[in-house]
Amino acid sequence: MSLSRRKFLTIAGMGVATGVAAASLKNLYIRVANGQNPTIKGLGKLVKDPNGILDLSPGLQYRIISEGGKPMSDGNPVPTSFDGMAAFPGKNGQTILIRNHELSPSQSPGVIATEAFQYDKLSKGGTTTVIVNSDRTLDKEFVSLAGTNRNCGGGTTPWGSWISSEEDVSTPKTNIPEDPNSVSVKHGYNFEVSTQEKREKPIPLTAMGRFRHEAIAVDPKTGYIYQTEDQVDSCFYRFRPNKSGNLQEGGTLEALVIDGMPKINTSKNYPLNQPKAVKWVKLEDVDPEQDTLRYEAQNKGAAIFSRGEGICLGNGEIYFTCTDGGNAEKGQIFRYNPVNETISLFVESPGKEVLDYPDNLILSPFGDLIVCEDGQDEQFLVGVTPQGEIYQLGRNALNNSEFAGVCFSPDQKTMFVNIYSPGVTLAVWGNWQKG
Repeated sequence: MSLSRRKFLTIAGMGVATGVAAASLKNLYIRVANGQNPTIKGLGKLVKDPNGILDLSPGLQYRIISEGGKPMSDGNPVPTSFDGMAAFPGKNGQTILIRNHELSPSQSPGVIATEAFQYDKLSKGGTTTVIVNSDRTLDKEFVSLAGTNRNCGGGTTPWGSWISSEEDVSTPKTNIPEDPNSVSVKHGYNFEVSTQEKREKPIPLTAMGRFRHEAIAVDPKTGYIYQTEDQVDSCFYRFRPNKSGNLQEGGTLEALVIDGMPKINTSKNYPLNQPKAVKWVKLEDVDPEQDTLRYEAQNKGAAIFSRGEGICLGNGEIYFTCTDGGNAEKGQIFRYNPVNETISLFVESPGKEVLDYPDNLILSPFGDLIVCEDGQDEQFLVGVTPQGEIYQLGRNALNNSEFAGVCFSPDQKTMFVNIYSPGVTLAVWGNWQKG
């Protein structure tokens, strides 16, 4: 595997290169308008999988690591609805995967644990830890967080833990009589999960805000944590912890404001690759009884994004998706530069044949963003070059369920990804060199 093909995001903050990226995307959109093939060759035309699971670019192969419903090491079934995921180094070349399960109280099989290790005894969401051997075979898997609701995305921390995020703001006050999705405590929080084989009572990180969380990314230089929110009128948040490495010590929650554009809705007619200066406003009621945090932010001038979802760090910049943003309502990718304090629109899909509802994403070792689609029909793993060009890396040949949780092993040789339903975790490896 070649890791030196190019370094991703070197164009960040460079006027000429940014112009090149904008011109490349303009040409891409012109090709779409003229009915031409909108994508580039990438790693090559997808090869049909004879087993009907995962079509991949030439030179790549896969193995199923884990499947929903099968017994785990403790005998309980693997929970379904595989969502966000991250990879951590283990012993003897092993990879530790921590995987979210986006489950509501009425769904099964859910995350099973004793009440002492549940946040909410009525809730079925949480995380499982999957330990993968160096030869890409399963060693064991077990529950690592239980009793949470609709654990969608999250992110890793520089100190080696996983933040699992609830995309749900249910409370006992919102319960409906006889509703199987009733809860016993407030939801809408982040939870920290250790990579170690230990289980603790989940503690909500209330200072990071109560809202429909999607994902987080940590700037290792400052320790600031950036957060997305899955609402059609969401905001983009920054959490400044009081003590790095100890999120339970609290901190300051802020929302992004674009200078000179208070309350702007970025989902329509937003300029491409034009960095805009930003500032941050402090939020006071970070743990509201109702789902009102974004309204406080917007009243203070915060920018509006349409369904903020996946987020990742790449060479000092923060990239995040807006699943149905853009004039075509098929998705956008924004990038925020924490050094220059600017934000710009990096990619906007002109149609589903180019990019259909981008969700989870990760910076690959070979320099491109790898994006999981969550659209209506066929689902693809999509590569995005530093110039904003797009290609298909893989296709869900099993069903039309979304891809999720894309991440790379610590040695950067294996890509792990989930098929959300019925729940399949796959390892992908081979020749990542472009054709």
